[in-house]
Amino acid sequence: MKPVIDILHQHQGAIRARGIAVIIDVLRASSTVCYLAAAGAGRIWAVADEASARALSRTYGPVVLIGERHGRRLPGFDWGNSPSLLKGAALADRTVVLTTSNGTRGLAAARSAEEILTGGFVNAGAVVAYIRDRAASQVSLVCMGSGGRPALEDTLCAVYLKAALEGRPLSFAPLRQAILRCAGAAIFRQGDCVDMPPEDLQLCLELDRFDFVLQAVQDSKGVIALERAS
Repeated sequence: MKPVIDILHQHQGAIRARGIAVIIDVLRASSTVCYLAAAGAGRIWAVADEASARALSRTYGPVVLIGERHGRRLPGFDWGNSPSLLKGAALADRTVVLTTSNGTRGLAAARSAEEILTGGFVNAGAVVAYIRDRAASQVSLVCMGSGGRPALEDTLCAVYLKAALEGRPLSFAPLRQAILRCAGAAIFRQGDCVDMPPEDLQLCLELDRFDFVLQAVQDSKGVIALERAS
């Protein structure tokens, strides 16, 4: 039996998510976390707010602090939320603490879901395969958007995942072209913000670059860790 699939939006959508929730933030949190995992990060903590990230750093340091607000690296953090710039980071076996404007907030808000995953184009096929293997009866695809508004790249990713789960796969090429032309991609194309380099756009739109799924697991203190789902 095919699952009931809802496409939800932003913070309120994350709160309403049920079943398996997939938090989608294509540009860039859902993509960045896959690059972090592939680079060998030992642990990835995802937190909603800057203060919590700094507190974890003080308690469990040294950690790699990664965070942004409005796309720009937070003051005093080691890195911004940029997969291309993170190529220069020494991440192997390191503990990473990540906070972003939208994606990590969605992970924290989806408390009513039975299971929480991150998803983007970079691991879309793995997300679809995982949900099918779980024989989920309900799936919530949560498009986190940007700045309190919907983001085309997140919505199109949800549409792509939903179509695949329903057995009517879509071609990625026209979706990619639409995203490259949209306003959300413009700041990357312009290349005038050091924390949002043009290469990020390309890396976040590499379909099925990764064959794994990251699951949000909450510890006894309420801290969310992103772990490869088995």
